[in-house]
Amino acid sequence: MTDTLRVAMAQLNFLVGDIPGNTDKILAAAVTARDQHQADVLLCSELAITGYPPEDLLLRPSLEPRIEKALQRLCQELQGITLVVGYPRYNEGRLYNMAGVIHQGELIFEYAKQCLPNFQVFDEQRYFVAGHQSGTFSLKGCRIGLSICEDIWHSTPVEQLKAQGAELILNLNASPFHAGKTGLRLQVLAQRAQECGAPIIYVNQFGAQDELVFDGGSLVVSAEGELVFSAAHFSESLDCVDFQVGTGVISPLQPSQPFPDYEASVYQALVTGVRDYVEKNRFPKVVLGLSGGIDSAVTAAIAVDALGPERVEVVMMPFRYTASMSVEDAEGQAKMLGMRYSAISIEPLYDSFMQQLAPAFDGLKPDTTEENLQARCRGVLLMAISNKTGALVLTTGNKSEVAVGYSTLYGDMAGGFDVLKDVPKTLVYRLANYRNSLSPAIPQRVIDRPPSAELAPGQQDQDSLPDYADLDRILELYVERDFSAHAIIAEGFDEAVVQRVVRLVDINEYKRRQAPIGPRITQRGFGRDRRYPITSGWRPGE
Repeated sequence: MTDTLRVAMAQLNFLVGDIPGNTDKILAAAVTARDQHQADVLLCSELAITGYPPEDLLLRPSLEPRIEKALQRLCQELQGITLVVGYPRYNEGRLYNMAGVIHQGELIFEYAKQCLPNFQVFDEQRYFVAGHQSGTFSLKGCRIGLSICEDIWHSTPVEQLKAQGAELILNLNASPFHAGKTGLRLQVLAQRAQECGAPIIYVNQFGAQDELVFDGGSLVVSAEGELVFSAAHFSESLDCVDFQVGTGVISPLQPSQPFPDYEASVYQALVTGVRDYVEKNRFPKVVLGLSGGIDSAVTAAIAVDALGPERVEVVMMPFRYTASMSVEDAEGQAKMLGMRYSAISIEPLYDSFMQQLAPAFDGLKPDTTEENLQARCRGVLLMAISNKTGALVLTTGNKSEVAVGYSTLYGDMAGGFDVLKDVPKTLVYRLANYRNSLSPAIPQRVIDRPPSAELAPGQQDQDSLPDYADLDRILELYVERDFSAHAIIAEGFDEAVVQRVVRLVDINEYKRRQAPIGPRITQRGFGRDRRYPITSGWRPGE
């Protein structure tokens, strides 16, 4: 008769730096897995004890004793279940990204991550030394191999485990979300499982940390590379699978959760990003300017879905160029979603500023300065409300605008978190339609009308920018795929338009450096994964 090894997959939401709190969470999951699911093993995610990514917290001298204290506590308090957990740990003065096995009160095995990513949002070589050899441990007669996140994207660690007779691979992850990531993970896992001839249990963390969103979506694949189980996306979960030692058969104890489609996954990522940024930083609520336009409407809907309407305050700040339909739609959406709504005219503020600036502007023609002043009046109001109430100001600029600088420093860019920072304008519309397919959240007229900043009479975005469909495609090629201007033109785009767009991207780096952070949902956002110099002689055709 073969033994059955039951593995519980702990897909949890950790707070970076909260080592005692994260340890509490791991212990609670272990008790539940042991007592309610009769699990033999609890598998947690990469760097679960510290949360991921800890960044320069890893350089603090006090980190090492805190990690050791957490490991001692886990050894002392865990009985009746084996724990596999991730943490940073020093060995002979070198810091490693580790996975450890705690069994019967002892740390019986450790593995150091071999493949340290140092691209896009990852900086692991800044902190960690790479391990050089995989290893296995035995439990209930089963040879189990460990790997950590990036390891599974390369063949060498798996080949080492195969050579050591691994029958089952446990893979600890802190894998950030971008649209389409689940399919990529599944493809890689299937390939590695077939190479090793062993099933892989892949556990990912859930939650958001600053601009990174972790979608969960833990996976199990068979030795043949077939999907056996998929956990929920964008929620915590504790799921179990049974592995038959000797036969290699692996089977889940609960049904798989479906993969969300493109719009659903992006929308839930944004909701998660807002919720965790607000909750983990202990903001009581959020406030945003609700203009009657598509960007602020989608931002408001996301905020309500993340926090509830009672924690979302919206302010309409009309001016002489604000269309009556904008006021009507803003008020209508506020009622639709149950948000607290107020209207504050910026006319008196603007007129006072212009009066005070009259001597400095004497003899100068009106230009975008007057338009930007309107945006800055609105920024002053929102920041005053934030200062008085403690509310976090959500800005509403989308990726298309952020890319080309179609925004006002210290105006509509003034705030603490930009929900749509990595969302192209064309996708904003798709998200609006997706959200309305669930329940009414955004007035249809907001979706249908041409976009406008309403900073001048009859103004529309397309007066200053190319068609958004073309703009977003050019930006994708230039920003996310590193095409040169010449290569983009070769794709069939107008040369003058391309040269203008890439020039705008390049010269507005200084603006983006001063913009709030926001959730990353594409393969390259304007944040930690795109670091260009502000002062540069680079030319867009190169």
